[in-house]
Amino acid sequence: MNAARISRWLIYGLIAVALLAIVWNFSATPPASEDISISQLAQQIKENQIVKIEVSSSGQQVTIQYADTEQPPAKANISGVSSLEEVLQSYGVTQDDYADGRPNILYARPSQLGGWLSFLGIFLPIILMVGFFYFIFRQSQGSNNQAASFGKSRARMFTSDHPTVTFADVAGADEAKEELREIVEFLRDPSRFVTFGARIPKGVLLVGSPGTGKTLLAKAVSGEAGVPFFSIAGSEFVEMFVGVGASRVRDLFETAKRHSPCIIFIDEIDAVGRQRGAGLGGSHDEREQTLNQILVEMDGFDTDVHIIILAATNRPDILDPALMRPGRFDRRVVLDRPDIRGREAIFKVHLRGKPVASTVNIHRLAKSTPGFVGADIENTVNEAALLAARRNRKNIGMAEFQEAVERVQLGPERKSRIISPEEREIIAYHEAGHALVSHFLPAAPPLRKITIVPRGMGLGLTWYMETDNLLPNKSQLLAQIASTLGGRAAEEIVFGEVTAGASNDLQRVTQISRQMITQFGMSEDLGLRVYGQKQEMVFLGREISEQRDYSDAVAELIDNEVRGMIDREHQRARRILIENRETLDRVAAALMEEETLEAEEFVAIIDGLERPLPPPETAVKSPRPPDKDDALDWNSPKRNLPPTPSPA
Repeated sequence: MNAARISRWLIYGLIAVALLAIVWNFSATPPASEDISISQLAQQIKENQIVKIEVSSSGQQVTIQYADTEQPPAKANISGVSSLEEVLQSYGVTQDDYADGRPNILYARPSQLGGWLSFLGIFLPIILMVGFFYFIFRQSQGSNNQAASFGKSRARMFTSDHPTVTFADVAGADEAKEELREIVEFLRDPSRFVTFGARIPKGVLLVGSPGTGKTLLAKAVSGEAGVPFFSIAGSEFVEMFVGVGASRVRDLFETAKRHSPCIIFIDEIDAVGRQRGAGLGGSHDEREQTLNQILVEMDGFDTDVHIIILAATNRPDILDPALMRPGRFDRRVVLDRPDIRGREAIFKVHLRGKPVASTVNIHRLAKSTPGFVGADIENTVNEAALLAARRNRKNIGMAEFQEAVERVQLGPERKSRIISPEEREIIAYHEAGHALVSHFLPAAPPLRKITIVPRGMGLGLTWYMETDNLLPNKSQLLAQIASTLGGRAAEEIVFGEVTAGASNDLQRVTQISRQMITQFGMSEDLGLRVYGQKQEMVFLGREISEQRDYSDAVAELIDNEVRGMIDREHQRARRILIENRETLDRVAAALMEEETLEAEEFVAIIDGLERPLPPPETAVKSPRPPDKDDALDWNSPKRNLPPTPSPA
């Protein structure tokens, strides 16, 4: 219990004692009575008017009770004497004058509690004043301590006996674990490396997309090495006052040196380690001062100080070059999105201790979740467990896992949404058009499910079985454009009029086609060149503009090429649907009846009705330029995620 808390309880105790003294004095006060003299008391005794006489414990007051109950009691003041009888005898009161021949005089015993309360009643104001000033003094000292601790490090320390994770709890990152095993071996036995004159890396930077397990891997290194682990976020260094962050950095490293060997983990280091000179504060900016202190501390390690710096970020491109040079962060460990084997291992880790049915196929789950990271898989397993508990199942079955994957990727079903029969028919033909075009294109991914039940922001969904394709070729991209335009083409063929349901589809095909032409060099007319350079803000880390390094004439050629590519694939999708109109009607009718079709059901409907794939038609050039949209970055980790569901 700290001093401030003790002071508060002391004040509360004094207040309680004061209230008790007030209550005691109030209860000890005699009722209202008439004052009489000793001579009158002696006369009343001789006249047999008195029944009882009570002498106070102080011996200075007498309370008289009369035989006549209607007469109020009286009191008489006397000096302190040892016996009231002696006083009355001097006034002529003899033994025969008392009632029944005896003096009915009662003497109250002195109360020790009353004496203490009387003492406190006298000195209580002084005690309260002293306690009040003591409390103020302690509070002022506490404020000074808080001001002094403002520059102290806020890192949380985990000792070796604290429950931690190990490499067995990390899956899907085998290469990253191998890179960090050397760090663990050094912390366990530094002399093994010092003998050969080797120097262990001072810093290791963990780079990866959000949810790939950077923080989990850092904790696993601490658990394997069995050394103290200091964890702090990069944003905890920076404060409003200049110099506070640098002071916290100094305190963190001083504390770490006292617990050497140890590990310092700085999560989201990009919050404090961004490139200097890009802000408005100049060299006096608090963030830059903090970064300068980190650079000095990391470069000033002694050779006999065994401190390893682990840092995590998902934006290594905005870090300061001085932070990335050898001698500070010597090693960079990349945690990419796991492949199918990695996802399968992650599923096994998160399924430990859970009642899983024997029919659950982990390999199938891993295959159906391309692009998932560890956090997504953990969320999927948790959603499946919640669904099983909600349905009062004894274990988690494959149905719960499949629905959990759909909920994580696409959102929950919105069956309560009211859709008119006309709109429902349009949605059915729209989704059937997507599925049929992709089915007849060999380069398109295989179908997984079609549904007209609203999910997320979309009114329907055509879900494909995506693969871990890191290098999509031109045929695959063109097939994706054609299948995306299949819904719009189905609306044109069946209803002769289009709706706003294909707005998201048009946006996606525009992004893909522009990316193919300006970034991938997949245009025969424009040649092997990248058109446009992206510019990003260092502080925001977001693209703010695209610098045009080409003329207006080339821009017109790009627009025409984008329009021509989209028109060619649109005519290709129309041709497929016209040649297979009967199949389109059957699939749409099945969707309106069943609402959801699995891949096997879809194949069963079109079985025996397939026709040869028609050649793509010649593109129709249009003088109207297309809308200009931002390009879809196929180099980003999002490329493996399932396609965004269309609004219709």
